[in-house]
Order: sequence, then structure tokens, then C-alpha cells
Amino acid sequence: MPFTSLKLDPSLLKGLKELGFVRPTPIQADAIPPAVAGKDVLACASTGSGKTAAFLLPILDKLISRPRGTTRALVLTPTRELAAQIVEQLEAIAIHTPVTSAVVIGGVGMGPQEHALRSGFDVIVATPGRLLDHMKSPYAKLDKIEHLVLDEADRMLDMGFLPDIKRILKYLPTKRQTLFFSATMPGPIATLANQMLKNPVTINLDRGSAPAVGITQALYPVQQELKSALFLELLKRGDMKEALVFTRTKHRANRLAEYLVRNGIKAERIHGNRSQTQRTEALAGFKSGKYRVLVATDIAARGIDVEALGHVVNFDVPPAAEDYIHRVGRTGRAEMTGEAFTFYCPDEEPDIRAIERAINKKLPRVVVEGFDYSARPAQRFEVPLAERIAEIRKKKAEDRARAAAKVARKGGGGGGSAPSSQQRSSSQRSSAPRDRSAEGSSPYASAGSGKSSRSGNRNRGPGRGPR
Repeated sequence: MPFTSLKLDPSLLKGLKELGFVRPTPIQADAIPPAVAGKDVLACASTGSGKTAAFLLPILDKLISRPRGTTRALVLTPTRELAAQIVEQLEAIAIHTPVTSAVVIGGVGMGPQEHALRSGFDVIVATPGRLLDHMKSPYAKLDKIEHLVLDEADRMLDMGFLPDIKRILKYLPTKRQTLFFSATMPGPIATLANQMLKNPVTINLDRGSAPAVGITQALYPVQQELKSALFLELLKRGDMKEALVFTRTKHRANRLAEYLVRNGIKAERIHGNRSQTQRTEALAGFKSGKYRVLVATDIAARGIDVEALGHVVNFDVPPAAEDYIHRVGRTGRAEMTGEAFTFYCPDEEPDIRAIERAINKKLPRVVVEGFDYSARPAQRFEVPLAERIAEIRKKKAEDRARAAAKVARKGGGGGGSAPSSQQRSSSQRSSAPRDRSAEGSSPYASAGSGKSSRSGNRNRGPGRGPR
């Protein structure tokens, strides 16, 4: 079935043709017709299924003929990267239309976002937290919203956004179209869907959770301390041209990226502690080929959409089967093929069995010929948390000691730092029998003290005392 059979506006069909889209994916073929008809849609759609176009096309089709200057569509997403990706795809599809769009996310300035909200851009794609920041101001008006989309609703639940979503709903008109997309349908998400949707068309709700068909999956058993060496070996052998790698924590993402760079692999990392500028540059560099490896945590990786990404590597086994499905779904997107490798140590065996039960499939185990599984790493890959905390405390103690020593030096040299109350009291007691004018109760004594302090500063020389 070609896109022309979906009765979309000709300007959208022209944009789709220029992007090379000839026929809709299954989720697009199922979701677009009822959405164009104005019905609510509740769909289970896995990562990489083409769901973004499935909700954008019906909305764009409705907005093309509407007057400009009023925000009529709102898309809520869990992460900044996913929001940016949606706007990028929207602008590509709507290139021949007058529809305007803007992204409202944290980590960047609020000025351009305020302008978009004041101007009434047609479509706003936002993360819940930053949108609520704007809603505190009168310029942010969502009372004319006609189309609401919740994308990756299950992930928003995992990230604790459910209360924020409910707060945002209070700003929206009750009469609207709602399109609800989620890779899984846990109880709280089903409850939220029932509250938000009116007689929705349901799609794939009975679909079992599973990665896309075109993804080849394999498991690599290896000791925890040898995971980095095994990954480096596969990269050096050329088994992976490029790879998106998932780690359990931000600390491990940093350590792995640093390890790869030390060993001649161009790598960058993306996680919640990185600034938005750093995250954007890392993703752009990975897409352009500047970086061969992008190391990510689960949350930050939402929205990473790399065309023809060949490999996804689970450096750490995800604790939930749903996370595994989301991770490996970064490859094999839009009915393409890809490979997903998972490194696991004996401690992670229970999680592997849980994943295999969830996808109803026994995954093959792979032993890399020629790799020394008995080797001892030259250095520890990860510093244990207790040691990191102890090191932080030690550094803070050293900083406090240096600050105290600096204050003491300034006090001894007349450098202008006020002595503590205890020091003043002690000084007064010791000097009282000899010179009562030194008690500091006289304004002349205070003035003399200040003069002495200024003189002391002049004698310190440049760069050596308070300026």
C-alpha cells in the first residue's frame, strides 16, 4: 500500500517522496487512517517502527489549512533528544507546508522557546518539566490545543513524569484528539490511557514485547573486568564498523569512553550529567562518523535515531526486559537489519534468563576465538562507589584545610580578613592589662586597624593578597 492511498495532503506526499518514503510501515498503515478521521488512537509500537510519522502525518494533514498563530498540537516526550528528533522529522516532512514547530526542552535557553509560545507556533514538542516551567508564565497558553500526543508513554512513567503529565492535562481543553503511543502497556499506563482517551482505536495491544524482526541478537559471556577488553577486541577486528553502547551508570559510561579513547578508538558519551551542548555534539558527531562509538545510558539514549545503525552493544545487561527491547531497537529501525550484542557476567545471568522469557526466545551464546578470557586487566575498569565517595570526602577535607590555612595566613599578615569572635575575645583578654585602647571598643582603634590592613595589602605585592 503506497502513501498515496492514505489520502494525505499533496504537499505532505511531496515531502515524503523527497525523503524516499514510498510505502507506510505497519504501524503507519494502521494508525494514520483513524487518526486522519479524528479518532483517538492507543497503540503499542516498538522503537524503530516508524511511529513518529504515524502521529505526525495526521496532525500535519489537519493543520495545513488552519490559520497560523495558534498552537494547536502538543507532543510530549520523555527526553530532549527524542523531542529534537521529532521536530527534525516534522520539519523534513512538512517542508512544503506553512506549518511551524518548535522544541521546548531543558538544558538550553528559554528565550527562543518563549518566542515560539508567544507567537503560537502550530506544533510544540516538549519534555514535561520544561513545559511546566513555561506554564508558570501567562504567555504559555495551551487552551487551543486540538491534538495531543504522548510518545513513549511507558518511559515517561519510568522516569517519574506521570504527575507532570497530569498537571499539563489541566491546561488543555477536554475536547481534543489524543494519540497515545507506548512500547509496553503496564497497569499505570493503561489507567492513564483510559483517563485520557475517548473510544480509541486500539492497535497491537495484544502484541508481545519483542525486538524488531530484522535484529540479530547474541550473548557474549565474559567476566565483568574483561568486558572492556572484549569490546575493544571486537572493534579492532572490524566486527563492528560503528556501535551504540549502553552502560548501567553514568560513571561506567565515562570510564568506557575514556578507555576506548586511550586505546585509539574515537568515542564519545552521552548521559544526564552532560550539558545539552555536549549531548548534541556527541550525537551529531556519531551520526556524521566523527565518533565510531557512542556510549550512553538508557535515559539519554531515548531519541537517538541513527540511519542504518549496524550495531547496538549492551555493555551491561539491562535490569528489565522492556529496557532490553528499547535498547536493541536502536538498530534494525524502519524494517532494516542490525545486530545487537549483549555482554554478561555470571552475576547477570538471572537478568539474561528474564529477558529470554520475555521475548520467548533462547539467545545464542558466542565465544570469541583467540580472545584471552583468563587475562587479568592492567587496571580496574570501575572504581567502586565506596572508594569514589571516600575520595570525594578526602578532597573536600583537603579543600577545607586549605581554606582554613588561607584564612589563618591572611589574619596573621593583616590581610583584611576579619578575625573570628573567639580570636577577638582571646586577643582582648590577653591585651587588657597592658593597653585598654586595643580592646577595639573605641572607633579610633577600629580606624587604626583598618589603616593597618590597607598598609598590609600594599606590602604584599601583586597577586599575593586581596585586591
